[in-house]
Amino acid sequence: MKLCRYGKNGYEKPGMIDAQGQLRDLSGVISNIDQETISPKGLAKLRKIRPESLPLVRGTPRFGVPYTGISKFVAIGLNYRLHAQESGLPIPLEPVIFNKWTTSISGPNDDILPPKGCTKLDYELELGIVIGSTAQNVSEDKALEHVAGYAIVNDVSERAFQLQSTQWDKGKGCDTFGPIGPWLVTTDEIKDPQTLDMWLDVNGERRQASNTRDMIFTCAHIVSYCSRFMTLLPGDIITTGTPSGVALGIKDRNAFLKPGDVVTLHIKGLGEQRQLVLPLQR
Repeated sequence: MKLCRYGKNGYEKPGMIDAQGQLRDLSGVISNIDQETISPKGLAKLRKIRPESLPLVRGTPRFGVPYTGISKFVAIGLNYRLHAQESGLPIPLEPVIFNKWTTSISGPNDDILPPKGCTKLDYELELGIVIGSTAQNVSEDKALEHVAGYAIVNDVSERAFQLQSTQWDKGKGCDTFGPIGPWLVTTDEIKDPQTLDMWLDVNGERRQASNTRDMIFTCAHIVSYCSRFMTLLPGDIITTGTPSGVALGIKDRNAFLKPGDVVTLHIKGLGEQRQLVLPLQR
């Protein structure tokens, strides 16, 4: 299933995408897509619904974050081999974990607002893992049983802020730095998350092109590893690192995002995002 929320910010309705890629209104069945909806029991209920039986949504409404109730926005750094290489850093021996604040979360096509003092705004195309059931110290072979599905994440980063210290969070968690969606695609449609083609464009220029098979640590390993250090709750999202081609790796100051730039992101089976970079806050 492809689940989503659509409409004006703060007033989103639940939706479902049918086999033809059309948006269907799910509000006659459920009032929201939240932690209960994406639990195994909730998803089992929704699988009984034929998307074509739902009302068709006309026009092109805004997509919001595809579900609500995210208590943790966990991120993994340096998780693609070629990205570690372009960063001039060794392959990590264990996953590198940091946090993105939940206040950074925005809809998949919402504008990016550079914070005051921003000088090195960067993009990072990533696969997000959405937790569907509580995971605490789970084994790698059981880890994906706790996953509800997957979504595109843009791990927007301000590199000058990020590299001011050994702690990356300040440069990763600014408002609008966490677009998620457009859809939450359940695991029955993404049987192997390590085979997904992905790309990112800036103003139509291809910057990132890769496949999730280049990950150093697989999704199963990441969920298992994170669950050793924190209890993962339904709705928590783990964004799994970016492939090569980020502006920081291009070593050209002009590669960083500027006001007016448009970033487009795609992961096979998960849809697309599109964000406009707004003028710098004063």
